[in-house]
Amino acid sequence: MSMFQPFHGSGFVDQADGLRRLFAASRQRVVPVLSNPHAPSTGLVLERPTAAFAACGANTLVVDASEAAPEPSELASIDLASCIEMMSVQTAYLAARGLPLRHVNARGSTEGFLDALADGAPHYEVVLLHASASDLARLCGRRGVRPILLAEHTPESVTHAYAGLKLLAQRCDFAVFDLLVAGRERTRMAPRIAERISSCADRFIGALVHEVAVVDPSRPADGRPTADLLKLAAGQLSIDEPPADMASRSRPATQGSSAAQSW
Repeated sequence: MSMFQPFHGSGFVDQADGLRRLFAASRQRVVPVLSNPHAPSTGLVLERPTAAFAACGANTLVVDASEAAPEPSELASIDLASCIEMMSVQTAYLAARGLPLRHVNARGSTEGFLDALADGAPHYEVVLLHASASDLARLCGRRGVRPILLAEHTPESVTHAYAGLKLLAQRCDFAVFDLLVAGRERTRMAPRIAERISSCADRFIGALVHEVAVVDPSRPADGRPTADLLKLAAGQLSIDEPPADMASRSRPATQGSSAAQSW
């Protein structure tokens, strides 16, 4: 990951000040990101939202619990905070492959891992949680979060992103998602990918893709975040998360197998 520096444009500072006031009365915010093994630019793509959060004045802990994440330190079960690697003043990284399962309870939930993060690293306003859809369901199933999908230009990548959306919608009742598309901003491919995922989510799942940001992996990571990425980050920071023990709403059974095959 790269070093990130906050930006200080006049209008942007006003937005950041408002978000800091919002944080003053809120708890640590979890931002789930669905891993995508068919998106080789994931590492570069994940740098961009952390830069946007930093520009908004938020400290971010990237927790990589994906299938391709590094093995965690042997100390992780004893002293989680000591395993966190500082990447910049406002961004840190934790290798966490397999760590959530060490906190599984009798209900199959691993939300205790998020409690351990809150205790071990309480000064991070944002926990960017990168994991598979099934792991995110066990971690965040009772939280009012807006998961972020990752996709690139390959059909396999798009299908995997849609399948993850479907799993979380059906298992956790999540109805709203954001989307990060890796690709050049001025090409037609990224908007087409976003439109396909959005239309299938609405038609077959009854879910909404709320914010879409295009990330160009070839651009320097330390540049000013794009307007669509800042909007996505600001939306994530302003989500009013209900209590974790709030009963989930029931939704009718959905279909989606034909959509997953339509790519």
